[in-house]
Amino acid sequence: MLGCVFQTPRLLPWRTVRQNVALVLPKARRSDGTAERWLAAMGLEAVADEYPARLSGGMARRVALARAFAVEPGLLLMDEPFVSLDEPTAQRMRALLATMLERSPATVLFVTHNLREAIQLADRILVMAPCPTRVAAEVPLETPRALRDDALVERVRADLLARPDPAFRLLA
Repeated sequence: MLGCVFQTPRLLPWRTVRQNVALVLPKARRSDGTAERWLAAMGLEAVADEYPARLSGGMARRVALARAFAVEPGLLLMDEPFVSLDEPTAQRMRALLATMLERSPATVLFVTHNLREAIQLADRILVMAPCPTRVAAEVPLETPRALRDDALVERVRADLLARPDPAFRLLA
């Protein structure tokens, strides 16, 4: 199964939060409590019957994450899902994503321009070069995510930015 989280949450405004999450489920699973379980996991049970226009940006993004995880994806595609959030909210969303992946493992293709975010979340970073687009560098991250504190993330970031290979100038 495939899950997607886009730069904007892409919620249907005429459906409630619960309906937006249940929409991606097969009809047989729409009333089995799956949507409610994922909304609870995201801390959104209190707004399950609200419409998207009544949600903050962070809440809408959590609904989009709940919807993506509800299908129990084997592959999760994420295109800058936290790009417009303030840093404290984005940090909470990253931690929430890491927690959700521990509970329901999936292969994730995560596109970001935020090097710290990539270091926090990735097992492997692919640096893409422009025109023609190609993989310019690959960086495996050996330290388990749970052990990547702010100091480690900053050390890895500084190391990558200091590398002489031209691919790493793309990161600055």
